[in-house]
Amino acid sequence: MFRTRLISGIVLVIVALLAIITGSYVLLFTLMGISVIGMQELYKAMGVRKEGFNVLEIVGYLGAVIYYCFMYVNFDRYGMMAMILSVILLMFVYVFRYPEFTADQVMSAYFGIIYVAVMLSFIYLTRNLPDGQFVVWLIFLSSWGCDTCAYCVGMLIGKHKMAPVLSPKKSVEGAIGGVLGAAGLGVIYAAATHGLMLEYAIICGVGALISMVGDLAASAIKRNRGIKDYGRLIPGHGGILDRFDSVIFTAPAIYFLARLVLNI
Repeated sequence: MFRTRLISGIVLVIVALLAIITGSYVLLFTLMGISVIGMQELYKAMGVRKEGFNVLEIVGYLGAVIYYCFMYVNFDRYGMMAMILSVILLMFVYVFRYPEFTADQVMSAYFGIIYVAVMLSFIYLTRNLPDGQFVVWLIFLSSWGCDTCAYCVGMLIGKHKMAPVLSPKKSVEGAIGGVLGAAGLGVIYAAATHGLMLEYAIICGVGALISMVGDLAASAIKRNRGIKDYGRLIPGHGGILDRFDSVIFTAPAIYFLARLVLNI
């Protein structure tokens, strides 16, 4: 199991490296594909899809594609327009196919667009910031770095449960270790790339805090729906949402933190 998880993790890192370093259309279409797969996993979990594809699900994917196209042209000008257009398209399905779909299914379909597609798109938006080829990696340092550091510290000295009902294995000590570890990684990364050490440490530390909320939020959804994993696409890790649950939250957080703290 460990070997399978390690190999698939290495493959994931290689794909991320190639897509992010290349940027442009490669990163755009990679994120769009990941978003659609993640939305499919969420739609199965939330009951938007029950038996095979349906029109509501397809319109949800269409909404994500429309958003990515509009975002690529100009996020500030057309991003909100795309999100509103997605709502209108989903409501068209709800009204003209009534009573085939419930209001809960429609809201879950729209939630999938925002939670997966829109939030993951901030990886692309961060990559396109000034010095974005360096700043974008703070997303993964703060999320995956926090996860690794929190796990190690929690295993060594974790005693006080952070969320005993939702995630009994996570500890307060682990959470603190995760935040400090991510901040430390930010400092090391700044030194290696001639970045701003204090600023990178602050961004990674805050991003780490937010990443833990993302991780717990994904766990809460799974517990509510009575499932262990969102999917089986990534051997040893589960589905896209199981691996990117914290990145979903850190991507927009790092984007706005970078613009605020680094003034870019």
